[in-house]
Amino acid sequence: MAEVRTRRDGGIGTVQFSNPAKYNALNHEMWLAIPRALDEFAADPQVRVVVLEGEGEKAFVSGADISQFEGQRTERGARDRFGEAVEAAYLAPVRCPKPVIAKIRGICMGGGLGLAAACDVRICSTDARFRMPAARLGLGYNATGVQRFVSIIGVQNTLDIFFSARIFGAEDALRMGFALQAVAPEALDATVADYAQTLAGNAPLTLKALKTTVGALLPDPRDRDLGAANAAIQACFDSADYKEGARAFMEKRPPRFQGA
Repeated sequence: MAEVRTRRDGGIGTVQFSNPAKYNALNHEMWLAIPRALDEFAADPQVRVVVLEGEGEKAFVSGADISQFEGQRTERGARDRFGEAVEAAYLAPVRCPKPVIAKIRGICMGGGLGLAAACDVRICSTDARFRMPAARLGLGYNATGVQRFVSIIGVQNTLDIFFSARIFGAEDALRMGFALQAVAPEALDATVADYAQTLAGNAPLTLKALKTTVGALLPDPRDRDLGAANAAIQACFDSADYKEGARAFMEKRPPRFQGA
């Protein structure tokens, strides 16, 4: 069963994405569950730090469940509802007043990469694999999400990973500044636990104040006129290329994009 699970160990709350048959791909219900899980920990005075992780050894999150694209991401009303659920999930780690750590093992792609970018700190295993495949699916990525990547890894690296849709590893993630640390797979659990315990032992109000301050210092795309950008993004979703990208992905073949 695909689901989002939570557990608490002392001052550390953990949100686990469980869909191992699909490398922890997130379906619509799982996206909706993420804000609820983060809100639960935000309201718990015993929890000082939150860790996001994927179930098993193979993946953090491989992305949105592509099997739902035809039913929930082609018809405009359904697509808007799916997009709202995804954006609410991305905002949940940002809005959580407590430090949120992404523990990344194995595959971290698409929606998983976007979710990791919304966290405060990312620690990965050396066998982690990252990818932003939007250009292979023909979809448009919204300005708020792009701004997160620009803030973390800079303009050139953001353009690279979106333009190329290439798979990159832990070494590149470190070089870009996306990952704080990359450790051997067998050391990941202990490394994240030790780091989370360190944060949990610090002054909660100081951590909250710092997170609030950093958030206030970052540029907000909503303060700009994004009419042209939003129109270009919508054109992606309205295109035949978008439908072709989803079908090609599910059929495991190269997409045949026509630019329309």
